[in-house]
Amino acid sequence: MPRRRSLRWLLPLVVLLVWLVGAGPLTVLGAKLTGLQENDVAAFLPDSAESTRVQQLQGSFRPEESIPAVLLWENTDGVDEATLAEIGDRVAAAERVAEEADALVGRASPPIPSDDGQAVQALLPLSPDLGDEIVTVVEDLRAAIEVEGTDAFVTGPAGIFADFANGFSGIDGLLLLAAFGVVLLILLIVYRSPILPLLVIGTAGLALTAANAVAYLLADAGAITVNGQSQGIAAILVVGAATDYGLLLVARFREELRREASKYTAMRIALRQSWEPIVASGATVVLGVLCLLLSDLGSNRGLGPISAVSVTLAVVAALTFLPAALTLLGRAAFWPFRPKYGVEPAEGRGWQRVARLVGRRPRRVLAISVLALIAAAVFAPTYDADGIAFSEAIQGESDGVAGQAALGRHFEAGVASPAVIVTPEATWPAVAEAAEATDGVASVTPFTGEGPPVPGAGPVVVDGQVRLDATLDVAPDSVAAIETVKTLRTTLDRADPSALVGGETANNLDARESAARDLRVIVPAVLLVITIVLAVLLRSLVAPLLLVATVVLSVGATVGVAALLFDGVFDFPGSDPGILLIGFVFLVALGIDYNIFLMTRAREESQQHGAKAGVLRALAVTGGVITSAGMVLAATFGALSVLPLLFLVQLSFLVGFGVLLDTFVVRSLVVPAAVAIIGDRVWWPSRMARRPAPEPEPTLERQAARA
Repeated sequence: MPRRRSLRWLLPLVVLLVWLVGAGPLTVLGAKLTGLQENDVAAFLPDSAESTRVQQLQGSFRPEESIPAVLLWENTDGVDEATLAEIGDRVAAAERVAEEADALVGRASPPIPSDDGQAVQALLPLSPDLGDEIVTVVEDLRAAIEVEGTDAFVTGPAGIFADFANGFSGIDGLLLLAAFGVVLLILLIVYRSPILPLLVIGTAGLALTAANAVAYLLADAGAITVNGQSQGIAAILVVGAATDYGLLLVARFREELRREASKYTAMRIALRQSWEPIVASGATVVLGVLCLLLSDLGSNRGLGPISAVSVTLAVVAALTFLPAALTLLGRAAFWPFRPKYGVEPAEGRGWQRVARLVGRRPRRVLAISVLALIAAAVFAPTYDADGIAFSEAIQGESDGVAGQAALGRHFEAGVASPAVIVTPEATWPAVAEAAEATDGVASVTPFTGEGPPVPGAGPVVVDGQVRLDATLDVAPDSVAAIETVKTLRTTLDRADPSALVGGETANNLDARESAARDLRVIVPAVLLVITIVLAVLLRSLVAPLLLVATVVLSVGATVGVAALLFDGVFDFPGSDPGILLIGFVFLVALGIDYNIFLMTRAREESQQHGAKAGVLRALAVTGGVITSAGMVLAATFGALSVLPLLFLVQLSFLVGFGVLLDTFVVRSLVVPAAVAIIGDRVWWPSRMARRPAPEPEPTLERQAARA
């Protein structure tokens, strides 16, 4: 017997030490993940995309690929000869800076004054393989080109991309600090304990450390592709999921501590009752995000596995590290409000009142709630997901964005990133003529070799193909440029169907069209997968269909509210089409989580009290913990808004607001009211065999009264 008792604390101690000792090596591995990011749009396009084929052919004309940095100087009073001479020196200095950083892949162009005499530009070709180092290179270039009396910018694709990549620099610092800070604050308010929040935060931190390490190993082996966006979202997901699963276990452990004198018995029961909904919830999210593997875009395909790894390790940490720590601490973990054996809690009365309200008037509650959701969902079709300019995706100050605007005031805005046309040699004059006649195209120049175009020289011919550079009269990353390239492709199909259009703008167009295709394919797949998981978990067909329908309605309402606020209140320029897909996947997968927590408890209670009474009892018991979990998850995703990137700001609102809507309306009102109306048929085709309620053990107070 003494040996058995010693083993009861030895196993939790071993589990705790394994996690804590392993945290060091895992942290070292995870820290390398950022260095493997691929943030280039072209790197994520499918091989079948027209712009991808052009990029492959383009290498035959210019063996060394480059990403151009536009060096720009502006003086609205005019640029004099002395300033122009100094600008020439600054161009040479910029070349030296790029060369020293091993980032130069060609010579800079000479300074090119604008027709109005108020600006000068030069093109500096940089290596496209710099990765995150481009941020440092561009910052050094900006310091090197300053000329007194002018506003100097480093813009173009390299400048804007560097500012965009710099937005992800807060992932390891500001983002996680905000996420952990807001989670800690909420947990302190909910539990009023200094110890328990640290245990839950520690669980989330260890899960994140392990997830980053595993993601690095997979990315280093080439199994997955990671960019700054997917790494940031996955980091938030693992923190939120680990905290949610931890809260569910903590709530059940605290409940059992009031029924059991032994902390070991209480944890054994808590784990037995909690592991199934936690694993089912994790499996739902994992299978949901893995549906992103069906995407044509590599960025989405990379987000699926890294998110799946993150959630899996969140489940593992919540079912190993946290139970071990709670078992060793026992009631002390809840200090100063320790749960007392035999004493029922005074908390949760608010949710008991909600349950009574739903039980008395389920039809009225259901009708009002559903009508409110439909009223919001009506505005979902007005959501603007036609895309935005790449420069508009950066919030706050950006030298690259400001420089792009200045470039457009004095030069043809698309000069640094022309649309690249590859066409057969026999038809290139007709193709060039058709391209130049297209609205939005400023000029078309055949590629005559390295260096500036030579007037009258013939085009370079490679394998019977000719390259043409079409300069647009709008910024190459703008929505207007995308529409121009779309029109250009249609026009050239008539001149020569084999002519292909690529380049930066074409990359953005193909990414937008791939995102629209993904939405049509992945949304049904996610709904099917989650319905199957729910059917297996709940052993029912009616309940899964009900839960999926309510979550879809909730997503529609969330998108409708976002459409109103993004346009009418926040004045956003629009939205990337990919945000709807990622928002939908996370909202459905995470929204189902809370319904799983509710319905697994409802099934347990239904075996003794019937479906209606069972779901109301489940609502009263789980209301507090699920509400806390929803608030934590919403606040965690809200932390994404601290990064200066419009995509993440919008995603933080969509997921955060959607989770709160699921928590306070769908899970608290719609689902319980619908189950109360449907009754035992909600478990069809299963037949719920009623079990007699166990005889309650006498509390300490009752035992004392009898004595």
